[in-house]
Parts: sequence; C-alpha cells; structure tokens
Amino acid sequence: MNTSEENFSPERRAAVLVETLPYIQHFAGETVVVKLGGNAMVDDELASQFAQDIVLMQSVGIKPVVVHGGAPQIGSMLDRLGMESEFVDGLRVTDSDTLDVARMVLVGKVNRDIVSSINIHGPLAVGISGEDAGLITATSRHEDLGFVGEIQAVNPTIINGLLKEGHIPVVSSIGADDEGQAYNINADTVASSLAAALEAKRILYLTDIEGLRADMEDPESHISEITSSDLQNLIDNGTISGGMIPKAQACLEAVQAGVGSAHMVDGRISHVILLELFTDSGIGTMVLPDQEKK
Repeated sequence: MNTSEENFSPERRAAVLVETLPYIQHFAGETVVVKLGGNAMVDDELASQFAQDIVLMQSVGIKPVVVHGGAPQIGSMLDRLGMESEFVDGLRVTDSDTLDVARMVLVGKVNRDIVSSINIHGPLAVGISGEDAGLITATSRHEDLGFVGEIQAVNPTIINGLLKEGHIPVVSSIGADDEGQAYNINADTVASSLAAALEAKRILYLTDIEGLRADMEDPESHISEITSSDLQNLIDNGTISGGMIPKAQACLEAVQAGVGSAHMVDGRISHVILLELFTDSGIGTMVLPDQEKK
C-alpha cells in the first residue's frame, strides 16, 4: 500500500475512514486481546506504530488488552550474564536463577518499555504481571523444565477493573501458584487463556509471517480464513509444523473457549492491527468457530 502524500489523496483518505466506520461500530465496547511478539517488539518504528494502533483502538471505544512474552530478550540477558541456556523440546529449562532473570526482563524491562510507548500518547497503559491480584494461577508444566508454568486458572478481575476505568492493561507472561512460587509461561497460551476469561471479541497474534499457508514453502498458498476443525486437521496431517504449531494451537484454544475469532497477522507490516480490524479484506489468517465459516 502506497501511503505517500502525492498518492494518498484527500478523497482516498475519506474513503478509508468511511470503510472503517462499520468496523468501529462493530467493535465499540468489545474487548480485543493483542499478543505482541516478533519484530514489532524489537523494531523501534514498528513498536511505535503498535502503540499508536492500540491507543487508536482505545480512542474509538474498543477495550484493548496487550499480552507479551520476551524470549529473545531473556536469552540476550542470560548471555550477557554468562548464564547458559538448556532447552527441552524447544522450551528453556528454567531454574531459580533463570526465573529471576526472566521476571526481571519481562516485568522490569519489556513490560515497562511497552507501557511507556503507549503512554507517550496519554496516561492510558498500566503494566501488570500474571502474578498480580491472582490474575494467573499456574503450576509446573514438567519437572524437567523447572519453573516453566502451565495455567490452572485465570481471574480477570483486575483486568476488568482497569478496562472499566479506561486503562489499557499490558500483561507480562508470569504466573504464580497458591504458595506464591512464580512460573514463566508461554505468552501465546497466556493470551488465549486471558482472552477466553475476558470473553474477548477477537484475539490477534503478531508474528513474523503473513499468516498460515496450506504449503509452508509457497507464499501463494496463504490461508485468509479457516475454521477451527480445518485448522486442527492441518496440524494433525503435518501441514502446519515447527514454530507455527504453538500459534495455531493458541488460536484453536481461544476460539474453542468462546473467543469470537483468532487472527495471525504479520507484525512486520506497518499498522497491521488496524488493517486487520478495520478493512474489508483483512490481511492475516482468521480462525473461526466451525459454525461461523463464511
């Protein structure tokens, strides 16, 4: 899309605004969860555009909730501290020292950076952890992984309170058990579980690809819309594999738990959230409950 001044005429600008109107009306008052990841977390320009998109959503009556992880940032800090990382089935083994680093990076650095980028546009964002106010109750996923957590329950009371007051919650993917032991949890899973607990209208996952493909090697096989059962079939038959499985599984879990739709979008595209929510064509892959396939 060419948005230069000479090609993006006043008439075209007006047409874009008119196109967005029914979508704004459709989503007004609804909760939309956005899981931030990929380049949008590390590229300064994309991060700034993300913050603008989130604030615009809030300004037109949508209730955005941001969820983030920070595996690359955690890995970088561990390297700087000379701490080696061990992985089991792609998951970082998290002992007590590694957990301390993860909490420091996720809550003290990444979360604060996202909050600050949003609050440039007004005092809207509030950073919280899944440990806060019993938001996420977790337990150990497997003893071999140490303090890698699995969600047991989500209590969205604190999030609902913040939304009611007009704030934008920014949630880091840490949870805790009943004894106060913290766990690092996959952020995609946190986002889907939180979206379900909030009865969100939509959930968007920002990734570094344009969405799902029927053939992972063929960009032309992009899937724009798919039902949860068809997506499950693509996972079962091996069409979707590797790093896309967690994203696909998170989308499935969200729609199966009652979220209206789940979307995988390319976070490398400028203002991709607005393109996905407020345009006729959308831009990523939308996962729908079976009965809602168009």
